[in-house]
Amino acid sequence: MKAAIYGQFYHTNSGAYIEELLNVLDSENIEVAIEENFLRLIDESKEIEKDFHHFATFTELDDTFDIFISVGGDGTILHSVNFVQDLNIPIMGINTGRLGFLATVHKEEIRATISRLLKNEYKISERSLLCIMTQPEAEELCHNNFALNEIAVSRKNSTSMITIDTWLDGEPLTSYWADGLIVSTPTGSTGYSLSCGGPVITPATKALVITPIAPHNLNARPLVIKDNTTITLKVSGRADDYLVSMDSRLETLKNNTTVTIKKAPFKIKMVEFTSDTFLKTLRKKLLWGEDKRN
Repeated sequence: MKAAIYGQFYHTNSGAYIEELLNVLDSENIEVAIEENFLRLIDESKEIEKDFHHFATFTELDDTFDIFISVGGDGTILHSVNFVQDLNIPIMGINTGRLGFLATVHKEEIRATISRLLKNEYKISERSLLCIMTQPEAEELCHNNFALNEIAVSRKNSTSMITIDTWLDGEPLTSYWADGLIVSTPTGSTGYSLSCGGPVITPATKALVITPIAPHNLNARPLVIKDNTTITLKVSGRADDYLVSMDSRLETLKNNTTVTIKKAPFKIKMVEFTSDTFLKTLRKKLLWGEDKRN
């Protein structure tokens, strides 16, 4: 097995778990490559004493990897997608953060989890992504123009709301007058969209949700649509430009740029163990509010 390891060190006291992970992989003779910047952070960490420079490093991936291990929270997995892209490499998220809808492996169970991974005691959850195109073409969006959670447009450098003219498969829907608009996948339905009043959608559902951000129109509500719908947006407002976000990445577009959002032509594979299903996480994190700090 060949594994890629990536993390951002956003969380305190994670050094011991990172060291345990690397030691376990080493003891199982798994070929390991650590993302270059992550290895630098490991070197700088006062929590990790062992030298792991016998592992290879990477800045880009190829299809020779069998597993991509993300160490952190759900935000780290969103960054991981930028490495995996359409290479079809399954992602396993070890949660050293708080909420873990994507990073579901508990940090205290690393050794047992690697053992289950080697025994193929897991299933794959395929997740749809969104891609974005613009007219005129925005050079900054020509690469990595996809998102696992959501693509959103929002106001920039202004306290005034923006107008978002919206079409579905070429047919006019409405003009939202709001701080912005979110187009979310089922995976992203538990994120930004949820905080703006959107519904929770189970990952396998073939749907997208359009959620306005702080709309002025009292009748503007989240809308669930088929995931093969082409969504076209045109933003106008008092400012000359506005923001478009793809998960955690931000770019600026000029007013009246036409934005087209579609389901991406590839999916991301998430490693899921039976003890950490989406519904179990949903019950724990949302429906009854249990143990929100874990």
